[in-house]
Amino acid sequence: MGELDRAQRPHVLLGYDASEDNDPALRWAVDEARLRGLDLVMCHCWHWPYSADHVDDHVETIIKRAGEKLLEHGEARARKLGMPGTVGKRLRPEPVSDALVGESDDAELIVIGSHERHHLPVGSTAVQLPARARRPVLAARRYGHGDGRTRGSVVVGVDGSAGGDAALGFAMEEAVLREWSLQVVFGVWEPGAVDEAELPLFTDKERLAQVRADTLERTVAPWRDRYPKADLQASVALDRPRQALLEAADRADLLVVGDRGAGGLDPLLLGATSSAMLQHAPCTVAIVPSAH
Repeated sequence: MGELDRAQRPHVLLGYDASEDNDPALRWAVDEARLRGLDLVMCHCWHWPYSADHVDDHVETIIKRAGEKLLEHGEARARKLGMPGTVGKRLRPEPVSDALVGESDDAELIVIGSHERHHLPVGSTAVQLPARARRPVLAARRYGHGDGRTRGSVVVGVDGSAGGDAALGFAMEEAVLREWSLQVVFGVWEPGAVDEAELPLFTDKERLAQVRADTLERTVAPWRDRYPKADLQASVALDRPRQALLEAADRADLLVVGDRGAGGLDPLLLGATSSAMLQHAPCTVAIVPSAH
């Protein structure tokens, strides 16, 4: 069978495999599509179990049919979860990261499942995809806290970089759509990620905190003006960004970070803080590209 439904309008793109780890991703994707008024597109990648030069049309037909059935089951599950709009289905033969990057041109965001923290293989989709995608990637670790109920909290990390600004915009959008609170965290104790001219700040903690607090207030002020009724709190932490964010994430449903911060060098790799959040944050993590 060729390609399934082909949507050209903006949508939420979900990497779907029907596993237990994937169910929180399906819940998040349905909620995102419903709240944003978008279609949902479910993408499943099938795997050829033999060498690339082995040809067996009968086996290929069986594998593809199994993939179609899995996507049909996913659509039915999405409807049960309250998906009101169109559900598109894509069946692809390549690795998941390649397929989702290829399918994401018209997507507003991409949702994928994630293993439990501390157990993300280096080659996993949750690690590879955010470094390559041009859309926000939401790696769903869980939905709610045990009983499925949410705490109603988004945490976002900022650092004065373009990535941090893009992350803040996405986090504000999520908080407003869901009517959740937003906590903006600026972890400032990272002398290795600043220009040499700023290094003297790290000999005076009070001045460091004040300078960074001024930067933070300038960063959040436009969002306070735009959404005066939003529950937005901003704080400077005299700690490394990853420690500050992990502590805040313990009380959050969603943690949002940029793909690479002020210290990011390689455009093909995630920043160190973003990678650490994917590995260690207890909640769902959204990685937002700088150009978003």
